[in-house]
Amino acid sequence: MSSTTRITVTLPSDQVAELRKLTDNVSSYVAEAVARQIRHQLLGDDLRHHEEEHGPFSDEELAEARAKIFGSGGSSKDADAA
Repeated sequence: MSSTTRITVTLPSDQVAELRKLTDNVSSYVAEAVARQIRHQLLGDDLRHHEEEHGPFSDEELAEARAKIFGSGGSSKDADAA
């Protein structure tokens, strides 16, 4: 198990109420959400860096990436929902 640090986070009461409806383990739920956000941030940074070095992704490259992520029926509408 990785080490942990206890912190205090202030959230709107309505969000806490909804969280408690979703899970009995708010800390774990929040930790997973933070990890997901960090992955998204790092991926975005990597993609921007790639485009700075190699230019924008082509429509074909974007379509191929969507197909790999969402399957052959994937669309940008599906990507927006993810």
